[in-house]
Amino acid sequence: MANHKSALKRIRSNEAKRLRNKYQHKTTRNAIKKLREAGKEEATKLLPTVIAMVDKLAKNNIIHKNKAANTKSKLTKHVAAL
Repeated sequence: MANHKSALKRIRSNEAKRLRNKYQHKTTRNAIKKLREAGKEEATKLLPTVIAMVDKLAKNNIIHKNKAANTKSKLTKHVAAL
């Protein structure tokens, strides 16, 4: 176990950040799943919000920037093909 006050605080803050990252990532994955199952009109409405969510994950280093770019590209192609 950690002995320093700063190490204990780091443990607490890391856990809070981990939970926040997990929540944001799971929420985005659910939104992507919802977009893939949606019809043309609903998917067109959802696309900008889902892209913003993916961008935010990449900005906060929750996912890699290339994964974000690939995901956005695939979703845009999917919506265009509907």
